Formats: sequence, C-alpha cells, structure tokens
Amino acid sequence: MKKTLLIIILTGLTLVSKAQNISVERSTFGIQTGVLGGWVYNEVKLVNSIALRTEIGFDFGIWETTYYDDYDSPFLLTPVIVIEPRYYYNLKRRSQNSKRIDGNSGDFIALKTSFHPDWFVLFNPDNAPVVSDFSIIPTWGIRRNLGKHFNYEAGLGVGLSHTFAERAGYPKDKTELELNMHLRIGYRF
Repeated sequence: MKKTLLIIILTGLTLVSKAQNISVERSTFGIQTGVLGGWVYNEVKLVNSIALRTEIGFDFGIWETTYYDDYDSPFLLTPVIVIEPRYYYNLKRRSQNSKRIDGNSGDFIALKTSFHPDWFVLFNPDNAPVVSDFSIIPTWGIRRNLGKHFNYEAGLGVGLSHTFAERAGYPKDKTELELNMHLRIGYRF
C-alpha cells in the first residue's frame, strides 16, 4: 500500500512539473558578432511564442553599387537599427524532446525591419557619401545555446530594401530585392 501511494505521488509530481508553461524568455539581453558586424540586442516576450527583438549595432558591407563606383574603397561599417518580431514555432516540441529552450533557443520566423541611418560611416577613407536605407525582410532562422551564456544563430530571408539616394545627392531613390543571410555567435547576459 505504501509503495502504491508513493508511486502515485511521484507520478503526480512528474505530471505537475511537465505542465509548466512553455514560453519564450520574458526578456533576454546580449551581444552578437558575425562575419559582417557586431550588435547588441534585447528580446522581450509579447506572448508565449512571440518575442520582439530590438537591436543596434554596425553592419559591415562590401558595396558594389552605382552609389560607390567612383570610390576606391567599397568597404563600409554603418550603424543599423533593427526591430524584429520573432515567432518561435517549435518550443513545445523542443521541450517535449528534452531540448533546451532557455534564451529563446529554437527555430523562428521573423519579420526583420532594419534602418541604416545616414549619420556616419566607419572605414570610409574616400569620404563616400552616406546613403541610408530601410528594409523589410521575412526571415527563417535558428538559435541554439552553447553552454550557459553563449549561443549561435543562423538565418536566411529575402525581402525589399528602399535606398534613400536622393538625400545623398543622387538622381533618384531605389527599391530592390535584398537577401538577408546571417551567421552569428553571441553572449547572453
């Protein structure tokens, strides 16, 4: 009788512990770097599987467009501001398979909106004019943890970019397709 009661209590505790709410982190903050820049980010929970990511940093680019044909150095490091809602669609499955979901570790679909302001450009020895742009890019990606604080992230998407060339002295603005490919490693505080 005592063994049966003990088994029922342990089974009940196991079921109660599995009934926890599976969700993105309430707030997570960190830094990331990749081949093309460095960023500081914060993700805030909106609902259980959606987080709003805000990011500020520098994008490194190799520019080969009509805007920079007359300049020797097409390498630029420009500030970027990003607002990106992310839907983490596999948190429940990862949790059921005993995989980590802390730090928003999972697969996501995002709507990356980024703005490169015309404030300044680093590594601009030719004084090429700053051409700001705004882009909206639907993106699929993954984030995984490496230990307690480190993570890596990869993503791929295609969207639209609008370049504000007239403000920099060029004849007209330009709207075109833009590819978002990123591979980053980061540290979560």
